[in-house]
Amino acid sequence: MRLRAPWPATPRAWTVELRSHTGGLVLVCQRCPHGGGPVTASSARAAALTHLARHARSDTLPLHLRICQCRERGCRWHGRHRGCAGPVRLLLAGEHGGRVWRLADTCTACAAATAHAAVVPDTALLAPRPSPPATSRRRRRPSEPDGRARVREMLSYLAAALPAGASAAARLIALQCALRMNASMQVRLPLGLLRGLRLGATLNPWRELEQARWLRRIPDRAADEVAAVLLDAALLGQAPARTDRRRAADWALRGSCPSRAGVLGPLPQLMSVYLAAHSQSETGHGLNEADRTAHECGIQPAELPHALEQLATAGLLDSWRIASDTEDLHWILGLRSEGEPRVR
Repeated sequence: MRLRAPWPATPRAWTVELRSHTGGLVLVCQRCPHGGGPVTASSARAAALTHLARHARSDTLPLHLRICQCRERGCRWHGRHRGCAGPVRLLLAGEHGGRVWRLADTCTACAAATAHAAVVPDTALLAPRPSPPATSRRRRRPSEPDGRARVREMLSYLAAALPAGASAAARLIALQCALRMNASMQVRLPLGLLRGLRLGATLNPWRELEQARWLRRIPDRAADEVAAVLLDAALLGQAPARTDRRRAADWALRGSCPSRAGVLGPLPQLMSVYLAAHSQSETGHGLNEADRTAHECGIQPAELPHALEQLATAGLLDSWRIASDTEDLHWILGLRSEGEPRVR
């Protein structure tokens, strides 16, 4: 007799919908019996993601009991592929132009086949800790940061939080803002840092993020900086110590190789930091799904080979190939941005 794994009491799949309502929008959750609450257009996306994260934190389940919810529903959330495989992770997916958001346990194979989706790292679901009283506040000792891991997780989150058509320049700015914001979700980026990204004082990426209602610039600030307040409240659940995040932001700045990739434009810079974040630090070898790489860099899969060839020509990649059978992208990074060779 074949044994069947027990079905979890609470299926780990949650969906919220933003519906038009008199005077604005209303958040409707299929799991909450008391109806949805009104939200403003500027905070709708953040409210939806925060609501989903609250469900995921409360409906916990040991990893060995979690199963692919997509499979249980006949894999209707994506196109056909070879079947479920790989570890089960939480996948955030947006549908209908951001009107519907879904968070569900999904296997690695189904996650790679799902459009407009990103894997949510476990650290994103940590509830923000309440601030201690001012009288007993002590300086937090930062943990030993892994800038590569923090940048990798944030790029995956931004792939779902930002519109699919967001430019590479907007994604580079969003990455720096998300990693450098303070507890009040405000951030100030010096113009020198933006010049380091080869973006200077151009305002087009900032306008993109404002139109996406992801941030709002603060007017009348110092002439040598751009200040903004972030509107994506779900970012608060992803924040470790601010010192750790700032170090990760500095790592991302170096990983984008602006001295070489910046000459080619924002997209090679974004891909440079993305590939560096997904590579082994000792060897520079990397492996990732080609479709996922393209999605999280904001381009179409057909554009990926050309972008990779640009990086190879600039010396930022030693080699790359897309396997014809698995469609996995394999690469080896070139020399480090500081000019030091990797250990091989």
